[in-house]
Amino acid sequence: MHKIEQWLKALGYHGMLKSISGDASFRQYYRLYETNLKSAVVMDASLQKESLKPFIDITSRLHHANVRVPRIIAQNPDDGVLMLEDMGSRHLIESLNENTCGPLYSKAIDAIIKIQNADIQGLPVYDEAFLYFEMELMQEWYLQKYLHQNIDSADKKMIADTLAYIVSEVLAQPQGVFVHRDFHSRNLMLSCEEEIIVIDYQDARVGPITYDLVSLLRDCYVAFDAKTVEKLALSFRDKKGLDADDALFMRWFDFMGLQRHIKVLGIFSRLSLRDGKNGYLKDIPLTLQYILNVAKKYDQTQALAQFLEKTA
Repeated sequence: MHKIEQWLKALGYHGMLKSISGDASFRQYYRLYETNLKSAVVMDASLQKESLKPFIDITSRLHHANVRVPRIIAQNPDDGVLMLEDMGSRHLIESLNENTCGPLYSKAIDAIIKIQNADIQGLPVYDEAFLYFEMELMQEWYLQKYLHQNIDSADKKMIADTLAYIVSEVLAQPQGVFVHRDFHSRNLMLSCEEEIIVIDYQDARVGPITYDLVSLLRDCYVAFDAKTVEKLALSFRDKKGLDADDALFMRWFDFMGLQRHIKVLGIFSRLSLRDGKNGYLKDIPLTLQYILNVAKKYDQTQALAQFLEKTA
């Protein structure tokens, strides 16, 4: 904290810093209250300095794609610190209910379409190996370390075969778009004018067209009825002008959701067991329910659904 205060003073700021929150990473955030400045947010990434360069890069890419993101006011990459425009404290999740989800998600879908037009040059790709690597976190951290399951060879083969099938289905949909990777109600904010503000985007990749859509509509922190979700998902298809009938597009959407939610089971377990962030454990039941609902729909994933239901 002392280094941050010294840096701010060198820039001419002498206001008070107040801790606001961290996130799933090791970054910390502080609000700077300054007499000649309304307020600003200081990001302390000193424990993850390597995340700063991608954050600065992606901020620029999204800004040029007309996506509303925090403006970078000042930067100190050597110490892992940024001063950002203060976007307030109104996260989308706080405004979502059965009456508001339609119009608010529609705005968020418009933001996804803008994001998908951002520059992708040089970004890492969501390829077969990475899609599979992410899902493997579930077996290690959720099944073995969190649930203490002993998995026999037959079940290991079933899991591996199912994950391979999910990867093949994910790669069958259109690829090559800018993917935020964590586009959900806690990483979206609302301005006073009800404008969608996007945050926490530094891990962006190039990948499948439905990734951010399923992150938004099958959010691990809040859920709405299946008909509403399907209607909104298909509205994205129509806005994008994709050549896919309802059944095909929802298949893309379903298998992308399976990949993401299987990964998230592992991540939530790891956040608790490795990082001491136990608050994410309460979000495992909804994440698991998403997996079960979708996996039971398709012959090739029913065995995994039965296995996860039995071990839960």
